[in-house]
Amino acid sequence: MAARPQTLYGIADSPVGLAAWLLDHNDADGQPAAAVASALDRTTSATGELTRDEILDNITLYWLTNTGSLRPASTGNTRGGFFNAEGRLASRLPSTVFPGEQYQAPRSWAEQAYPNLIYFNEVDRGGHFAAWEQPQLFAEELRAAFRSLQLARRSS
Repeated sequence: MAARPQTLYGIADSPVGLAAWLLDHNDADGQPAAAVASALDRTTSATGELTRDEILDNITLYWLTNTGSLRPASTGNTRGGFFNAEGRLASRLPSTVFPGEQYQAPRSWAEQAYPNLIYFNEVDRGGHFAAWEQPQLFAEELRAAFRSLQLARRSS
């Protein structure tokens, strides 16, 4: 968003503006959302990769629920930095690190920032749009996180 803030202007103006922002949003390696952009040419996928219809479904969901109108990430609970004691969440939290994400906190930092970290894993694929790019892997990570929560509950 900092590199090309102009794309933010269209986010709530039209579905096309929202789509432009989603496609322009960078992965960590400086590429436009590569997995999302490559899906535009794909109508089917035997391996679980995104298809054009799934991209359009997601854009429609953002648009119809007005969740495309977002505030910049620098507001809200992120004030004061990663280790801000005031902003810490008391809830038990899971964390998965995707290699294409813009910021990848090491486990030691995540444990310091979130004292109730219940699950931490680094995976080999996926990026900023992990739920779009790798839906199967994302679902597996969610299941593993909830499984660790169930195990923690049983042992307490």
